[in-house]
Amino acid sequence: MGRALRADAERSVRAILEAAERVLAQDAGASMEQIAEAAGLTRITVHRRFANRQALLEALAVSAKQQLIEAIEDARPDAAPALVALYRVTANTLRVKSTWRFTLGHATPHTETAAALWDDINARTLRLLARAQGEGLIAPDADLKWTRQVYIALLSEAINRPDGDQDPDALANLVIDTLLHGAGPHD
Repeated sequence: MGRALRADAERSVRAILEAAERVLAQDAGASMEQIAEAAGLTRITVHRRFANRQALLEALAVSAKQQLIEAIEDARPDAAPALVALYRVTANTLRVKSTWRFTLGHATPHTETAAALWDDINARTLRLLARAQGEGLIAPDADLKWTRQVYIALLSEAINRPDGDQDPDALANLVIDTLLHGAGPHD
């Protein structure tokens, strides 16, 4: 979809992506026809926008990752103290992840575009963690790539928590507290 879409086509694509996310979260094997029905569109319209299921999954991956980048940008991670920025990025990320549970929770082959977006997300996360390290929130000798992996795992665990609070702000507190202090006693 290299060129800009007309407003009605853009609405159709958005409706298809939203419906696909909902339907696939319930049934990962759902058909294009089921997705079309959930979007209130014909199967032909869905196939006009997405040639096949793989193209739809790729569009979901790109859209979800673009929203993650927007969530990170909205948190203004370079303008606030690292702890505030880390909290804001975490809460915003959890909001996006709760909307895109299927897409962000399932490994799908990355297109070049999706892979580039993921690389950008990883780079932004590393920059924020480096700021946190520079401000003394993270040990000076901590491996930041490992810390990023732990952070991502904590985000996934928080969003998939079967019981307890699903409020993104409360979960962000839990993630940040666990990342920075672990499960040990607090001084």
